[in-house]
Amino acid sequence: MPLQNVFFPEYPSRASLLFLPHGVRVLSAWLLGWRAIFALLPGVFLVFAFLGGADVFLPSRLLAMAIAVTTVPAVFYLCKWLGWDLFPHPDRKPCWSCVMGVGIITSFLVSALTNMAFGSARVEYIAFLIGDISGLFFLMLGLYFTLRVMDRQG
Repeated sequence: MPLQNVFFPEYPSRASLLFLPHGVRVLSAWLLGWRAIFALLPGVFLVFAFLGGADVFLPSRLLAMAIAVTTVPAVFYLCKWLGWDLFPHPDRKPCWSCVMGVGIITSFLVSALTNMAFGSARVEYIAFLIGDISGLFFLMLGLYFTLRVMDRQG
């Protein structure tokens, strides 16, 4: 956010326009399934506590935390239930565009549900949406290039 404030000092929202943790949520849910909820919850709680202090225990904050850790795994399981199993399997290559698609869908859901929990203005929804999608895209892009470099060296 400090870098964001340098480039966009007049931006009224506290939402990050490059929210890399959404990419972490998506990849964790893809790799771990429902276990991602328990893997992500401590970090999500610590971030909410750091940003909100004692307000972390307000019902709206607790609801936002639940939304943050359950939405992505729920969408992956919904896709599986509908016959579109995207979870990794040793006998097939990952469908990265499908994982990105789920990430974009969940970005819309998480943004809408989080802003309803907080009762935020529409500008906050747009900021969360931009931050989630750009964070997912740049995290996946960085991962892609890192794995290519590692593959060439190995």
